[in-house]
Amino acid sequence: MPDLVKNAQKDGNLFPLKSQELFQADPLQNSILRGWERHILADNIFHSSDFFKLQTGSLKQLLLPVLSTSPVKPFFLAHIGLELILDHLLYINRIVDVNKFYDHLAQTDKRVIGTFLENCLIGDSELFFRFFDEFLSSRYLLSYNKIENITYALNRICMRLWNNPFNDYQLQQLTERLAIFKSGIENNYLDIFNEMEFTLNTNGV
Repeated sequence: MPDLVKNAQKDGNLFPLKSQELFQADPLQNSILRGWERHILADNIFHSSDFFKLQTGSLKQLLLPVLSTSPVKPFFLAHIGLELILDHLLYINRIVDVNKFYDHLAQTDKRVIGTFLENCLIGDSELFFRFFDEFLSSRYLLSYNKIENITYALNRICMRLWNNPFNDYQLQQLTERLAIFKSGIENNYLDIFNEMEFTLNTNGV
């Protein structure tokens, strides 16, 4: 939910954890709230981990020659690139069933989600549900099976922030360097997920 809201509305900064009393009386609303809390904590664990610091630094060094004439910030690209490569590895190694992920999302009760958003004072939730429906129908994450599609996704993200972030040669180089980086972490990338799961369980979230 935090990521879906943010992608649907760039200024969609919601803080339901600051008003938990609005959700706790309804088990369904409280369930979304607990999921929101778990997501935020998982993000914090990941971004403060030694794995994140080490691997973003490593990927940044790999990408620097590609970015010599690009307006894209190296740390930004390394940060997003690491996350997408992890998504790619989870998918191709069948750790996550992407079709099942979408099937579960499709079964959610929009009335419950709408009530949650109303309690968050989002205003008109039509924009969110329009994005949500498009997200479900596109099944975009299925494209993450190929490394060149990770490059495409990164380019699309960067185009939101910079004009003409990469030329064709840079995109080719980006794909090659992402493949090199992937080969360097594919034997131990699950360590960070095990660490995160342990910390989440320890915190009882």
